[in-house]
Amino acid sequence: MEFSRNQIGIALGAGALVVLIFFGGLIWLNNQGPVLSRSEERDPLSGTPNSISLNPLRERESERAAAQFIRAMRDGQCQQELAQWEKDYRRKYAAFICESEAQHPLLSWQLVDWEDASPLRILHYRGKRRNVNGQTGTYKELFSVTLENKGGEWLVTKYDSMY
Repeated sequence: MEFSRNQIGIALGAGALVVLIFFGGLIWLNNQGPVLSRSEERDPLSGTPNSISLNPLRERESERAAAQFIRAMRDGQCQQELAQWEKDYRRKYAAFICESEAQHPLLSWQLVDWEDASPLRILHYRGKRRNVNGQTGTYKELFSVTLENKGGEWLVTKYDSMY
């Protein structure tokens, strides 16, 4: 089958347009923040949006550091994770967190909001926890991890959770 010059020109033009739109979209995403949109509906108690759309091109180092911290807390390594907190004003808070995490182990979590206040970043999660020892069932609750950017490395400085 033979193609005319008009058909080839149209195909090349359409291909160029698709490529232009694709790279234009990538440039637009690259210039956006980590959160593209938040839902209008919010949790009535906390004010946290019910859903958010995250930028697929966002910097994820802080999320990795938070996930590593949360996994360690889930896996019973609370004392090791909060060892630095034992040396300053957060000593009692660290003991409370470790005791509470042992009683209400975290089963799963999902990122539900993101706040930037340079050099701090607060990641809000909705987590599923097991009830107090001896009780059956699970419950969902919000918790947050505050990270600080120190020399390009994200360090967890605060962990807030309601038990």
